[in-house]
Amino acid sequence: MADGNESSGLFAFPMDERVNDQPRRRDRKSSESKGPAESSQHELAYCVTDTPPWYLCIPLAVQNYLTAFGGIITIPLVLSEALCLEHDGLTQSYLISTIFFVSGLCTLLQVTFGIRLPILQGATFALLAPSLAMLSMPEWKCPAWTHNASLVNTSSPVFVELWQTRMRILQGSIMVGSVFQILIGLTGVIGFVMRFIGPLTIAPTISLIGLSLFQVAGAKAGEHWGISVMTTVWIVLFSQYLCRIPVPLPAYSKTKKFHVSKIYIFQLIPVLLGITISWLICYILTVTNVLPSDPNQYGHLARTDLKGDVVGQASWFTFPYPGQWGVPTVSVAGVFGIMAGIISSVIESVGDYHACARLSGAPPPPRHAINRGIAIEGIGGLLAGAWGTGNGTTSFSENVGALGITKVGSRMVIAVSGGFMILMGILSKIGAIFTTIPSPVVGGMFLVMFGVITATGIANLQFADMNCSRNIFIFGFSMFSALAIPDWIKMNPDALSTGVEALDQVLQVLLTTSMFVGGSLGFFLDNTIPGTAYERGISTWNKAHLEGSHTTVVTEDVYDLPFGMTSYLSSYSWVRYVPFCPWKGQSSQNKSEEGEGSNRPENNLQRSSMD
Repeated sequence: MADGNESSGLFAFPMDERVNDQPRRRDRKSSESKGPAESSQHELAYCVTDTPPWYLCIPLAVQNYLTAFGGIITIPLVLSEALCLEHDGLTQSYLISTIFFVSGLCTLLQVTFGIRLPILQGATFALLAPSLAMLSMPEWKCPAWTHNASLVNTSSPVFVELWQTRMRILQGSIMVGSVFQILIGLTGVIGFVMRFIGPLTIAPTISLIGLSLFQVAGAKAGEHWGISVMTTVWIVLFSQYLCRIPVPLPAYSKTKKFHVSKIYIFQLIPVLLGITISWLICYILTVTNVLPSDPNQYGHLARTDLKGDVVGQASWFTFPYPGQWGVPTVSVAGVFGIMAGIISSVIESVGDYHACARLSGAPPPPRHAINRGIAIEGIGGLLAGAWGTGNGTTSFSENVGALGITKVGSRMVIAVSGGFMILMGILSKIGAIFTTIPSPVVGGMFLVMFGVITATGIANLQFADMNCSRNIFIFGFSMFSALAIPDWIKMNPDALSTGVEALDQVLQVLLTTSMFVGGSLGFFLDNTIPGTAYERGISTWNKAHLEGSHTTVVTEDVYDLPFGMTSYLSSYSWVRYVPFCPWKGQSSQNKSEEGEGSNRPENNLQRSSMD
């Protein structure tokens, strides 16, 4: 989740240096009221409504696509084992291609009809924990023989039906849960709910997304700790130590033609670089037989040839389509678990919207834009469920943070990124290549990514008064209970017996989902234990979301619907009551209020004192 800082991405750091040879645009408001040193931090090369020339738009779009690479491929790699696909590289490649395709489609929908900010859509970790909880139930747990590569026949109808049955139940649960998210957006209920949600609810919810996956990360890394640690070292080296070192690369511009430009490549794609180097080293160790070929020896899983000729088997082009794994089915327990994850994802997205607006030169998003953005994310989850990605969609915090580095806030760039993701989803050999990444390399990436997700959640406590014993109790109790209760339920699965099987399954999924337990406890205690708005962090949280309007370079019209739809709908008075529709009368009213505010005595006094 993006916080209030400009360096809110996964590996983003505030920088004043130029990243590319791009024309600099000084913010019209900030440069007037700030000194040169301070205003330079808010300069934008391209604001949200600008369209860079094609020779810049394409590389910038590829850059955003690569920034999201690590997060997008992580989800299918984690889910594959729970779906009994641990040794089916070809199907894994199709899942990766599908998730790229749907992420690109959802990005185009979000940029065009949703929040209309330069924000990329992709798979969400918030749905990963409840999905794993549902698939770990006795009726959906993979048989032991699926973990033995010598016993798995990937073309067998029995095996195909085994994993597709699990995928279909996951698809249906995600689709029903996404309808819930659509209703949240269309009804505007998110504005009401956010009044009761503060840092002490958000911190444990987001943190436990990462903490709940520590066993997955440990298991992958433990398959060869040397390779895993090497991958982690590469990512840390690039993202933390070399992030401010520019790399001279060839570039082109109309003024300078072909020339050498200094680009902070280590800061932009540290995860991709770290994985690629470790991947290459594993390939060399595989062809030289340094890594053991005997499956019983330690380190065998670090080889790059375990999936066989999956790249050769994969077709060049595959067009993902809805229902490609069969007709989705629904699990009541799965739906409730997915809904818990969706609530967490919605909260995260609202924070990302505000951060993205601040970094792209747009005013703080109005309610209708936030409602529309949440609804489009729900539609994206519906599409993801129909296509069968095994996950939903959400806004990518990594790309929001990248805006603070590149100073390129153009939504056209993100739209082109969405087009690239769709193309990558159709080129199925690309997905097949990703499946050859050795498990220990993935484990090393998990150690960093899940750790950063955990820390991102904890960072929300900066808004609350953590010198207050009330807040210390709420956060500590919520976090510890969210680790202890799910662990006990997993060790004693028969303890929950109400006599109603459906209810038992719902409780099983919810109480083994750490972020649901921690978030629910944090929400209940924060809203029932007496505390001031300052102590709870509510006032500081709201203030942080509203700050940054001085960097605005466009008007609120940036959130209008495309193709003249706003002007057409504004002719009907009832539109003002539709939570997700902009109304021109509303913007006119805001402008008149701003005009009245500028003529107030206190503003005139402030202006005269500045003079």
